[in-house]
Amino acid sequence: MRLYCLSNDLAKPCYVITFKGLRIMLDCGLTEQTVLNFLPLPFVQSVKLSNLPNWIPSREHDPQMDGELKECCNRVFVDSSPEFTPPMDKMMDFNEIDVILISNYLNMLALPYITENTGFKGKVYATEPTLQIGRFFLEELVEYIEVAPKASTANLWKDMLHLLPSPLCDAFRPKKWKTIFSLQDVHNSLAQVTIMGYDEKLDILGAFIATPVSSGYCLGSSNWVLSTAHEKICYVSGSSTLTTHPRPINQSALKHADVLIMTGLTQAPTVNPDTKLGELCMNVALTIRNNGSALIPCYPSGVVYDLFECLTQNLENAGLNNVPMFFISPVADSSLAYSNILAEWLSSAKQNKVYLPDDPFPHAFYLRNSKLKHYKHVFSDGFSKDFRQPCVVFCGHPSLRFGDAVHFIEMWGNNSNNSIIFTEPDFPYLQVLAPFQPLAMKAFYCPIDTSLNYQQANKLIKELKPSVLVIPEAYTKPHPSAPNLFIEQPDKKIITFKCGEIIRLPLKRKLDRVYITAEMAMKIVPRDVGNGFSVSTVTGLLQVKDKVHNIQPCCEKTSEQQTLGNGKVLPPTREEVLNNVKYEYGTLDVDMLMKRLVQDGITNIKMERNGSALTLHLVNEDTTIKFDENETHIVCGGKQSLRMKLRDTLLKCLQSF
Repeated sequence: MRLYCLSNDLAKPCYVITFKGLRIMLDCGLTEQTVLNFLPLPFVQSVKLSNLPNWIPSREHDPQMDGELKECCNRVFVDSSPEFTPPMDKMMDFNEIDVILISNYLNMLALPYITENTGFKGKVYATEPTLQIGRFFLEELVEYIEVAPKASTANLWKDMLHLLPSPLCDAFRPKKWKTIFSLQDVHNSLAQVTIMGYDEKLDILGAFIATPVSSGYCLGSSNWVLSTAHEKICYVSGSSTLTTHPRPINQSALKHADVLIMTGLTQAPTVNPDTKLGELCMNVALTIRNNGSALIPCYPSGVVYDLFECLTQNLENAGLNNVPMFFISPVADSSLAYSNILAEWLSSAKQNKVYLPDDPFPHAFYLRNSKLKHYKHVFSDGFSKDFRQPCVVFCGHPSLRFGDAVHFIEMWGNNSNNSIIFTEPDFPYLQVLAPFQPLAMKAFYCPIDTSLNYQQANKLIKELKPSVLVIPEAYTKPHPSAPNLFIEQPDKKIITFKCGEIIRLPLKRKLDRVYITAEMAMKIVPRDVGNGFSVSTVTGLLQVKDKVHNIQPCCEKTSEQQTLGNGKVLPPTREEVLNNVKYEYGTLDVDMLMKRLVQDGITNIKMERNGSALTLHLVNEDTTIKFDENETHIVCGGKQSLRMKLRDTLLKCLQSF
């Protein structure tokens, strides 16, 4: 078994495991950090961004590249449509992938790059919330970029990386970056996804039984268990042991795996999510009291549900319950409505509200009472009428390179009373704000990441007790922001890997399961061979299809078919030949063999013992019979008839069935 690492982003993994000709892709995360190298896409032309000076290299200047790079506050940006890093396609042709297993909606955003225009013919499996919320993410991403298109695409700068300043000069495989796919590609890709429920078993071409189990990270998020009759592989990605709105993690299903692949640990290992949530509420309240407005760049689902609930309660406790809250996203309506019909995927506390009946999430109540209002865009009908300040605005995209958040930065950036609060850990907030500098509005970094931190991961590994642990190499090294944080070396074997590596997993199948028909089973007659063992022969045709082994009866010919009309007899069928085969067992009785040899006219026999080995010398026949513990050799030169005679005599001295 081999594992291919196709992503350089630990938080957005993409792996392929191969086993007996089967290729299974685990997640297909999309690396979005590359968009930080590009200028933002405002809905309306920005005077500031339009007037940025061109950046020109000091040497080897190519006039054709003029206008591709712009400079802002000693930082260089690409003036073009943003580009993303899909999984590496040179290590594994996507048309050879048999199955894709998705663990959560954050790890499926590269799916259109894999399934569309690549010849992909495999199957994709995910839970229902993963599919539907993943659809929201993809549709929002496409619409944000298509609503503010760039007139041209810049590519020449990729040939001059050695001349460019940091971080462009350190860009990872920029020629493989791709512009966003189309909305039609999204729909075609998601149409290939098959929905699964927690603990539902899926037969993957007879090689594995795949089972998604709750990971506790987000709605519908799952860890995958790949099991056979003899092996168990667990893939743990994007998991959480905290108590939030999703169903809790299912640890029991992950215990005692032969191989445990763990990835997707927190991107903010030094902070506590609860502490940062409290800081966010405090900073919003201070901003409102200073007669300013707060902007919270966010995704259309996930942590934003918890922010609605926590922030509303804190503003009410602070006497600021009249402050309006706006949720702006092309999929805001769908996301808010869908979250309230997912009872089976929620925690027990949220499920109990459904059965009261009550809304599992309080934002449904806020919507009915106009405490929270949602719109597709800032230019949507009704928004300008309802909009008033001070307020709190939730909108995307967290990268601030496209979406409605760009408009609010342009509108509020020069007022120090306003604030922007970053909660998503996917993007370094200083790099996010770089093209908008100088900026007067206050910026706060409150990353809220509920996925496993290093302490929780170490504790989980000890409880799961895998035989082999497989993790990215970076997890075994001290974290840059906290030298004492890393995955500890467990008692069992640990294997690490890096982006672009192919590693061998210590999983070799020694046994396989074979199925027989009821008709075949009725023909089995066990024979006692001693020591409590019984054996029986099985004669049939072995059929292997989709990695499933079946023994079927041979095609039998009736006795009437054995004789032709001219009296000639047909040769025996294959089954008849096989049925006549005898299998010998037991210990050879040498005294009986000697007596039989004498009866056959063979005399002048000399016996020689050497430890456990026994040799009979047939002097007159110039032949030697050598007996070892598990084998017998007859050495008689070219006398084939004598060899066959001795073989038959020897077999008569053994038991057979």
